[in-house]
Amino acid sequence: MPEATALRLSPSLQSLDWDELHALYQSAGLGSKTAAELRLVFGNSRYVCFAREGERLVGAARALSDGLDVAYLADIAVLPSHQGIGLGQRMVNDLLQRLQGHRKIILYAAPGKEPFYKKFGFRKMRTAMALFANPQQAQQRGYLEADTR
Repeated sequence: MPEATALRLSPSLQSLDWDELHALYQSAGLGSKTAAELRLVFGNSRYVCFAREGERLVGAARALSDGLDVAYLADIAVLPSHQGIGLGQRMVNDLLQRLQGHRKIILYAAPGKEPFYKKFGFRKMRTAMALFANPQQAQQRGYLEADTR
């Protein structure tokens, strides 16, 4: 098993293979964004972090930001073969370092992953709400509470 410290982090989109990123997302269970959609969302993210083992992409993360008030951590993905070695923690720490000074940093975690983010000081919000393109799917996957209107 690789060591997280032996892996190289990069904040650059240059020479990124979008199909390789798509394969990483599929392997890590982060949904169905196509390579073109990943190019769009990463290209529009203020901060990105990629982890490489040699030339192989093994992790990715991104953050949206207005530069002062609010930032949003999104899409922390690590290949299953590289999970549990501290790589996700390194990438989150890298992004949090670059987000210092923001008044609030928001994320929403995949159900069951909340304890990972608590280690960084993230806490549940009482008023967080979301609009999903497919609310039924979001509810089935554990992101939304049942609508009890």
